[in-house]
Amino acid sequence: MSGVRLSRHYVKGMLKRNWGRILFISSESGVQIPAEMVHYGVTKTAQIAVARGIAESLAGTGVTANSILAGPTESEGVGAFVESLAKQQKKPKAEVEREFFQNARPSSLLKRFATVDEVAAMAIYMAGELSSATNGAALRVDGGVVRAIL
Repeated sequence: MSGVRLSRHYVKGMLKRNWGRILFISSESGVQIPAEMVHYGVTKTAQIAVARGIAESLAGTGVTANSILAGPTESEGVGAFVESLAKQQKKPKAEVEREFFQNARPSSLLKRFATVDEVAAMAIYMAGELSSATNGAALRVDGGVVRAIL
Protein backbone atom coordinates (compact mmCIF):
# COMPACT_ATOMS: atom_id res chain seq x y z
CA MET A 1 0.00 0.00 0.00
CA SER A 2 2.96 2.35 0.39
CA GLY A 3 3.16 2.81 -3.39
CA VAL A 4 -0.53 3.66 -3.55
CA ARG A 5 -0.23 6.15 -0.70
CA LEU A 6 2.86 7.82 -2.14
CA SER A 7 1.24 8.06 -5.56
CA ARG A 8 -1.91 9.62 -4.14
CA HIS A 9 0.16 12.15 -2.22
CA TYR A 10 2.44 13.24 -5.07
CA VAL A 11 0.04 13.01 -8.00
CA LYS A 12 -1.74 16.19 -6.91
CA GLY A 13 1.39 18.29 -7.47
CA MET A 14 2.19 16.45 -10.68
CA LEU A 15 -1.26 17.24 -12.05
CA LYS A 16 -0.87 20.92 -11.14
CA ARG A 17 2.35 20.98 -13.22
CA ASN A 18 0.83 18.63 -15.83
CA TRP A 19 4.04 16.62 -15.66
CA GLY A 20 5.27 13.74 -13.58
CA ARG A 21 6.43 10.14 -13.49
CA ILE A 22 5.24 7.37 -11.19
CA LEU A 23 7.43 4.27 -11.35
CA PHE A 24 6.83 1.00 -9.57
CA ILE A 25 9.85 -1.28 -9.34
CA SER A 26 8.15 -4.62 -9.76
CA SER A 27 9.53 -7.92 -11.00
CA GLU A 28 9.25 -10.48 -13.74
CA SER A 29 7.88 -12.64 -10.91
CA GLY A 30 4.66 -10.64 -11.21
CA VAL A 31 4.14 -12.07 -14.69
CA GLN A 32 5.78 -15.48 -14.35
CA ILE A 33 5.23 -16.35 -10.69
CA PRO A 34 7.88 -18.73 -9.34
CA ALA A 35 6.43 -21.74 -7.51
CA GLU A 36 8.87 -21.21 -4.64
CA MET A 37 7.88 -17.54 -4.20
CA VAL A 38 4.13 -17.27 -4.79
CA HIS A 39 3.80 -14.70 -1.99
CA TYR A 40 6.40 -12.47 -3.68
CA GLY A 41 4.86 -12.90 -7.13
CA VAL A 42 1.42 -11.88 -5.90
CA THR A 43 2.72 -8.60 -4.48
CA LYS A 44 4.54 -7.83 -7.72
CA THR A 45 1.44 -8.60 -9.80
CA ALA A 46 -0.47 -6.18 -7.60
CA GLN A 47 2.09 -3.44 -8.25
CA ILE A 48 1.73 -3.89 -11.99
CA ALA A 49 -2.07 -3.66 -11.72
CA VAL A 50 -1.91 -0.59 -9.48
CA ALA A 51 0.43 1.20 -11.89
CA ARG A 52 -1.89 0.45 -14.81
CA GLY A 53 -4.92 1.64 -12.84
CA ILE A 54 -3.19 4.87 -11.86
CA ALA A 55 -2.16 5.45 -15.48
CA GLU A 56 -5.76 5.02 -16.62
CA SER A 57 -6.96 7.51 -14.01
CA LEU A 58 -4.43 10.06 -15.35
CA ALA A 59 -5.25 9.63 -19.05
CA GLY A 60 -4.75 12.75 -21.12
CA THR A 61 -2.39 14.39 -18.65
CA GLY A 62 1.37 14.80 -18.69
CA VAL A 63 1.67 12.36 -15.80
CA THR A 64 2.58 8.75 -16.51
CA ALA A 65 2.57 5.61 -14.36
CA ASN A 66 4.52 2.50 -15.29
CA SER A 67 6.09 -0.61 -13.81
CA ILE A 68 9.64 -1.82 -14.29
CA LEU A 69 9.87 -5.58 -14.20
CA ALA A 70 13.36 -6.39 -13.01
CA GLY A 71 14.62 -9.92 -13.39
CA PRO A 72 17.16 -11.64 -11.18
CA THR A 73 19.43 -8.77 -10.11
CA GLU A 74 22.66 -8.89 -8.16
CA SER A 75 21.63 -6.46 -5.47
CA GLU A 76 23.63 -6.30 -2.27
CA GLY A 77 21.33 -8.87 -0.65
CA VAL A 78 21.39 -11.28 -3.58
CA GLY A 79 25.18 -11.02 -3.81
CA ALA A 80 25.54 -11.86 -0.12
CA PHE A 81 23.08 -14.75 -0.45
CA VAL A 82 24.95 -16.26 -3.41
CA GLU A 83 28.28 -15.83 -1.57
CA SER A 84 26.79 -17.61 1.45
CA LEU A 85 25.53 -20.49 -0.71
CA ALA A 86 28.92 -20.78 -2.36
CA LYS A 87 30.62 -21.07 1.03
CA GLN A 88 28.07 -23.61 2.27
CA GLN A 89 28.43 -25.72 -0.86
CA LYS A 90 32.20 -25.18 -1.08
CA LYS A 91 31.88 -24.00 -4.67
CA PRO A 92 33.01 -20.86 -6.47
CA LYS A 93 30.40 -18.10 -6.57
CA ALA A 94 30.38 -18.23 -10.39
CA GLU A 95 29.41 -21.91 -10.29
CA VAL A 96 26.52 -21.26 -7.88
CA GLU A 97 25.29 -18.48 -10.16
CA ARG A 98 25.57 -20.71 -13.24
CA GLU A 99 23.61 -23.46 -11.47
CA PHE A 100 20.91 -20.95 -10.43
CA PHE A 101 20.29 -20.01 -14.04
CA GLN A 102 20.52 -23.61 -15.18
CA ASN A 103 18.04 -24.95 -12.60
CA ALA A 104 15.92 -22.14 -11.11
CA ARG A 105 15.72 -19.68 -14.04
CA PRO A 106 16.47 -21.76 -17.15
CA SER A 107 14.46 -19.40 -19.38
CA SER A 108 16.95 -16.58 -18.77
CA LEU A 109 18.58 -15.42 -21.99
CA LEU A 110 21.14 -13.35 -20.11
CA LYS A 111 22.32 -16.36 -18.05
CA ARG A 112 23.61 -14.06 -15.31
CA PHE A 113 22.27 -11.65 -12.75
CA ALA A 114 21.55 -8.18 -14.05
CA THR A 115 23.45 -5.40 -12.35
CA VAL A 116 21.65 -2.76 -10.34
CA ASP A 117 23.01 -0.21 -12.85
CA GLU A 118 21.33 -2.04 -15.73
CA VAL A 119 17.97 -1.88 -13.96
CA ALA A 120 18.58 1.73 -12.90
CA ALA A 121 19.21 2.71 -16.53
CA MET A 122 15.59 1.81 -17.35
CA ALA A 123 14.36 3.80 -14.35
CA ILE A 124 16.40 6.84 -15.39
CA TYR A 125 14.94 6.72 -18.89
CA MET A 126 11.40 6.24 -17.59
CA ALA A 127 11.77 9.16 -15.18
CA GLY A 128 12.66 11.57 -17.97
CA GLU A 129 10.84 13.58 -20.59
CA LEU A 130 11.68 11.21 -23.45
CA SER A 131 9.43 8.50 -21.98
CA SER A 132 6.26 10.60 -22.27
CA ALA A 133 4.56 8.22 -24.72
CA THR A 134 5.01 5.22 -22.42
CA ASN A 135 2.14 5.02 -19.98
CA GLY A 136 0.48 2.15 -18.16
CA ALA A 137 3.21 -0.20 -19.31
CA ALA A 138 5.10 -3.04 -17.68
CA LEU A 139 8.65 -2.68 -18.97
CA ARG A 140 10.90 -5.70 -18.70
CA VAL A 141 14.53 -5.59 -17.61
CA ASP A 142 14.42 -9.29 -16.90
CA GLY A 143 17.25 -10.74 -18.95
CA GLY A 144 14.72 -12.67 -21.01
CA VAL A 145 13.40 -14.73 -18.06
CA VAL A 146 9.78 -14.22 -19.11
CA ARG A 147 9.10 -16.51 -22.04
CA ALA A 148 7.04 -14.09 -24.10
CA ILE A 149 7.67 -11.69 -26.93
CA LEU A 150 5.22 -9.08 -25.55
